[in-house]
Amino acid sequence: MIHLYKELQPADSFDIRLPHALSTQERQLVTLFYQPLIGAEPISLYLTLWAEAEQMPSQQMTHYYLMNVLGLPIGKIFEARIALEAIGLLRTWKKEDADQRSFLYELMRPLDADSFMKDPLLSMFLFSKIGEQAYRKLRQRFIPSARDAEFKDVSRVFIDVFKPVSSKIPDDLQVDTSRKDQQQKVYPFYFEQFDFELLQAGLSEQLVPSSLLTLEVRETIAKLAFLYRLTALDMQKVVILALDDDLGISLERLRKAAADFYKLTVSKEPPKLARVIEPSSLEESGQKTKDQELQHYLETTPPVQVLRDINNGKEPLQTSVQLAESLIVQHGMPVGVVNALLEYVMLTTDMKLPKKYVETIADHWVRKNIQTAKEAMELARQEHDKYTTWKNKPQTPRKSNQGAKGRSGNQREEKVPEWFYKRNEQQEDNTSSTIDFEQERQKILEMLGKSDK
Repeated sequence: MIHLYKELQPADSFDIRLPHALSTQERQLVTLFYQPLIGAEPISLYLTLWAEAEQMPSQQMTHYYLMNVLGLPIGKIFEARIALEAIGLLRTWKKEDADQRSFLYELMRPLDADSFMKDPLLSMFLFSKIGEQAYRKLRQRFIPSARDAEFKDVSRVFIDVFKPVSSKIPDDLQVDTSRKDQQQKVYPFYFEQFDFELLQAGLSEQLVPSSLLTLEVRETIAKLAFLYRLTALDMQKVVILALDDDLGISLERLRKAAADFYKLTVSKEPPKLARVIEPSSLEESGQKTKDQELQHYLETTPPVQVLRDINNGKEPLQTSVQLAESLIVQHGMPVGVVNALLEYVMLTTDMKLPKKYVETIADHWVRKNIQTAKEAMELARQEHDKYTTWKNKPQTPRKSNQGAKGRSGNQREEKVPEWFYKRNEQQEDNTSSTIDFEQERQKILEMLGKSDK
């Protein structure tokens, strides 16, 4: 189970690395080949990072920026990121200091069309997503025609043209070829999980010499076994079926043999791939209370959307948006805390957002080191009387006994506001009556309690 707060937060910063300039052809490949596999949101994230990486000079940003640009909560951005990582379009590095966490995103080139179509997993995944007719059109568009196959490659290789000389490269300039990450991988797939010992144990060395099981062949065997859910014993039969007249093994014959074996023994329908990590598994399991639902919403939603939802879907004024952004960018307040502050102030000031009042409470929360929406909501409940005094008499000096009175006196219970459950509904009538913070929340919670019975 993945706990999102441990993986990614809006305040986390990131840099982008673009080792190679990406071409228009590669943009087409990303859109037409990869988007059907992982969806529009991961591709939007990829293209956004691509556009930002081309900026010179690059500058460090926070994930709050991505939330605003893409219009997605932080959870969706995390899902998009891991989808890009799994398909081989993104590599991620993380650095954690005492008080902050930062990421480095490296954009990877998409596979060329020929390599993509020859990969057993990716090609079958794409075929199952778009269907045979669309798949054939992509092949005709991106794969060279049969007429080109009549030509023979007569290009010279390096050793045909050059010969070695006796010069020595200094040690500090030589590349460390022993490093594991020097190996080029088309996309992250760990074929070591397949039981090759069991596979070879059932194959005759005379019929299938171990020398035939090259690294490329072994990886293809593992991918086919994963795709068709075949065991090592099943793959023994597939390997034998794939042998040609000269007792050799080609990748194309392996793919055809595995497909034929699957049709004969399992199903005539092509296999499909499904996500292991679903959106619901990114958060803690179990039924959430109403307060927990509100806290999760405040933690994972851009402030612009929160302002819009509270105001019945109407676009917020730019001054309100700038106020929220200044609290996050300039003062370093977490997004969830800022959202809780906006929600509290607007519900206690008849949908107003007085800048001085907001900054006064924000200053108090910063000094209290409030880091989550839950902590902010609890403190707002405890200090409601004090904040009411600040709102009504902003010129009066704040005495310490006011805070004590707020804590020891009438503590108000935090209730889930009505706007949270109506944020997706279109409101045509907008009343101008003053909102009583506690009465509003009490009414909604009573209504919810009845509906649960």
